[in-house]
Formats: sequence, structure tokens, C-alpha cells
Amino acid sequence: MANVNHLAARAELLRQTRRFFDHHGFLETQPPCLSRDCVVDAYLDPLTLDSSALGVSDPRLPERFYLQTSPESAMKRMLASGAPSIYSVGPVFRGGEAGQWHNIEFTMLEWYEVGGDIESAMRLTGQFAATILDADGYDSIPYRDVFRQQLGIDPIEVAIDDLRDLVGRIDASMAATVGDDRDQLLDGLLSARIAPTLGQQRPVLLTDYPLSQAALAKPSAQDRQCAARFELYVRGIEVANGYDELLDAETLLERYRENNHKRVASGRERLEIETTLVAAMRAGLPPCSGVALGIDRLLMLKVGAESIEEVMPFTISRA
Repeated sequence: MANVNHLAARAELLRQTRRFFDHHGFLETQPPCLSRDCVVDAYLDPLTLDSSALGVSDPRLPERFYLQTSPESAMKRMLASGAPSIYSVGPVFRGGEAGQWHNIEFTMLEWYEVGGDIESAMRLTGQFAATILDADGYDSIPYRDVFRQQLGIDPIEVAIDDLRDLVGRIDASMAATVGDDRDQLLDGLLSARIAPTLGQQRPVLLTDYPLSQAALAKPSAQDRQCAARFELYVRGIEVANGYDELLDAETLLERYRENNHKRVASGRERLEIETTLVAAMRAGLPPCSGVALGIDRLLMLKVGAESIEEVMPFTISRA
């Protein structure tokens, strides 16, 4: 459990966050924690609630609801309905996530800038991180460059056999587990060798991820092998994920199909892809950038906590 000083630091961080985004002209919103569908991610496990548990008789209700892994769907539906640039700070839920840096329920800051692009998203993220952490600015480096510099490979062009061999020399068990999944092999290298070196002096934005890791980002306008996506690292820890947001519903559906294929291959449940987000995008999502940031992790880094339980009132084991 967080001590009184950390509870006070948490309250101040939330105040600072709201002041920052209010000052930049964003409107705070409160998206629902429960929704009839969710973002289809290859590796995130949403928690579900059977509709019968609600005690409400309404033929419009689905058979089950999802505790949201991110407020993304609801916030983009707001944008498609005409909302201006918006942000939210609130709880999200991810099954199977517990440990030093994880809890099933945690606090996420998410924002969307209407008319924003990847450059404006990076600039705002860097400024926010520097403000909260009292840093003298921030740095950025392309994903491809850091792999070349630290591991001597081009992460996009390297042959899968060479990539697997490199991972095997670093962690044989991981190489055996992920097989020929290029993205998981790259994630393993990033986590084991590259991430610990990032953001040690001041916040770092790792930019231009491979297109295969685009998630809900557009392809990069500068390099079509890359996505308009970045992550924020502070002292070796990933804190935020940002996109120049994908606008095309059919491309989103194709990515959802690919994610479901990966979900089934890893023993996870297939999720519905014809979601309310897809419908909203078909209706017309305005050009925008978006960023999701873990408040608990940011607070850990700000106060020097070693475990997430030091900055939360109660983690899942004591909730």
C-alpha cells in the first residue's frame, strides 16, 4: 500500500496532469469502464462480465460486457460524433498483468488531439514527461537506428533465421517459445538489451516502429516500412504509446483479423471484430493523434518507487 507521502504525490500528479491538458485546450471526458466490445489486441486479455449479473432486463444489452483495457474505443466514438481534442484519466483493466510494474487495474491517461499528427503527439508527450519529471527536455531516436547501433541489425530487413539465432544467444528459452514470430523476437531483444539503456538521462521517445507493430497507427509518411508510432521510455521503462491514428475502418478490420489469428495461436479467445469503434470509423473519424500513458508507472519513476504497490492505495492482492 502507498504511504501517505506517495498518496499525496499521486494526488499532485493528477492535479498537474489536468492542469497541463486543460492549459493545452483539451476537454476532459469520462469514458465507461464497461462496454459491449473492446479493442482487439493480439496479447491483451480483457476481463468480462455476464450481462445477467447487472440485474437489468433490457433487450438492447449484449450477452456480456468487457472491462476496458483502454478507453480508446469510447473516446474515438466521441471524436467521430464531433468532440474536440479530449483526454481522460481513469481506471483500465488487463487480465494476467500483475508484478513489479503491473496490476490488473491501473490508471491510464489517454488523449486525442483533433488535427494532430505524429510530430505534435511526440512534442506534447515529451513536454508532459519533462514537466512531470522536472527534466531538461527529452530526446528521440528511431527504432531502426537503435537496433543498428546496439545490436548491429536492421530489425525490418534482418532474415528471420538470423534474428532467431541472435535471440537464442541472449535467451534460448524465449527463442524456443516464440519460434518464428518476428515481432515477438524483436520485442524480446528490445526488452532485454535496448530498453534498459533508454531514457537514463532524460525521457526518450522511441519512434518509427515496424509497420507490423502498427497496432492502430497509420503507416509512416517518411518510411512505408514503418508505422507512425512511438513509445516513451524513462529510465529503461516504457511509460506511453503514441500514434498518428489510423482512420480507415477496413484496414482496422484487417489488423483485427491478424490479431485474432495471433490470439488463437497463443491459446487466447477470438474477439468480435465488428465493433462500435469500426462503426464509428466508417462514419468518419477526424484526423487525430493519440497517446496512452500509465500514470502509476510515471508516479513510480517520479518518486523512486521499486514496486507499483508503493504508489497505489491497494493492488489486486489486497483490493
